[in-house]
Amino acid sequence: MSKLVLGWLLPVAERDPLLALIPPRYPRVMAHHVTLKPGVQRDHALPRQTEGRVVGLADDEKGVQALVVEIGGTTDRPDGSTYHITWSLGPGRDPVESNDVIRERGWSPLPEPQHIALRPAVFGSQR
Repeated sequence: MSKLVLGWLLPVAERDPLLALIPPRYPRVMAHHVTLKPGVQRDHALPRQTEGRVVGLADDEKGVQALVVEIGGTTDRPDGSTYHITWSLGPGRDPVESNDVIRERGWSPLPEPQHIALRPAVFGSQR
């Protein structure tokens, strides 16, 4: 299976203010992208949406912190998981665990959703 991911990259102009607003809890800061579909080919058609809203926060208090993102009016990804940005990770934790944390523990809404620009892309997965 391809290790390429279809989704949206978080531009630096959006990343830095979000990092200031929502400080990473764990030492490994990710804050890189929102996944739409893993395992795609380089020439996969890009999504049309170019913006989203950060609407929530998930944290298992054991090393996985993620921001929940609404894209196209929903937080629901077509595969049944939740649109998110893996925000920070503790030692030995993996970005893919954000999906499990959100599914098993849920997420808390932000007091005020944050609008963000997103850049549609096919990119390599972050490990």
